[in-house]
Amino acid sequence: MQIFSTFEHSSFLEVSIALIEKEGVKKENIFAIPLDNRVEQRKVFDTMNRSDGTTLIDIGMALATAFAVIGASVGFILAWGPIYWGLIGAFIGFMIGFAIRLFTELVIKKRKRVLKGQHSELILIIECEDSLSSVIEKILWDHFALGVAKIKQENNNV
Repeated sequence: MQIFSTFEHSSFLEVSIALIEKEGVKKENIFAIPLDNRVEQRKVFDTMNRSDGTTLIDIGMALATAFAVIGASVGFILAWGPIYWGLIGAFIGFMIGFAIRLFTELVIKKRKRVLKGQHSELILIIECEDSLSSVIEKILWDHFALGVAKIKQENNNV
């Protein structure tokens, strides 16, 4: 049986490997693979095929509505009238809101734009007997594995 698990690189990983070796699994049957983490910068603008769930127009739409109302109200006493001044106010409000949101995403949240939650840094592959699988799985879960999967191998002698 093969057991796959993912871990953050920590002392819990070392402890779990030591306990698995104490259960009778040889070192040759334990394989640890470090993962390369993302090094490229995350994109601010979404594409049609990829979206990170962050919108840049939410503040812009709210400010566009507010500035359109103010522009239309003031437009009754100005030369171009309420419709033109409402549209001008909406455009100005949208641009101010968009600029605010873009500034917060590019400058303030730049450090926070990494993957949220825990990151898998290592894959641990253990080959063991079927009788040890539940014990090893419990050891992995008790030592904060991020995920565990078991694959039962079939012996096909052809």
